[in-house]
Order: sequence, then structure tokens, then C-alpha cells
Amino acid sequence: MKISLTTAIEKLKNHSEDSINLFVHGTLNIKVYQPDQIDLQHPHEQDEVYVIISGKGIFFCDGIRETFAPGDVLFAPAGIVHRFEDFDNDFSTWVIFYGPRGGEEV
Repeated sequence: MKISLTTAIEKLKNHSEDSINLFVHGTLNIKVYQPDQIDLQHPHEQDEVYVIISGKGIFFCDGIRETFAPGDVLFAPAGIVHRFEDFDNDFSTWVIFYGPRGGEEV
């Protein structure tokens, strides 16, 4: 199975939301996300990994702010407040949800 960036972005452009499901297998859900100026997401039930495709900005997660750039990998545990802030107009990211509701046990 392959998901190309070109195909993912094209599907997102033809979709009314800021993200679109591209692949689901068991608890794994892969999306592409491209918010418009403001990231309005809320805490999720599953652990979440972001792989930044394009753009720079700040990632707020559990009270901590860190800069990000293309190629960076970010993690947001299930149930934790997180969002992207002050991001470029061309910002987009892969989003990978996985694991049980409530997150993986550590």
C-alpha cells in the first residue's frame, strides 16, 4: 500500500474539511491535515504522530511550545490539549492515529 503526497493533497483539496482519512487498518488511521490560518482541533482519544510535510510554526502540546519545520516528527498523547500555532500558509502534515482509546500504556 502506498499513499503519495500528491494524491493526498489532491484529495484534501476536493474535501470540505481541513483533514481527510487516507488509510484505516485496525486502530491505525492515516490522514493529511492542512488547517486554514487557525488550528481548531481538540484532544483526541488515540495517541497521535505528526510528520510535517511543509511549513514552519509552533506546536503547542501539554503546555509546552516547540518550533517545527518540514521533516520533523511530533507526538501528542491521547487526551492532551495540542495545536499548531503561528504556522505558515503552506503548512501541511501527515497525521497518524494509533492504539487504543486513552492511549498506549507506558
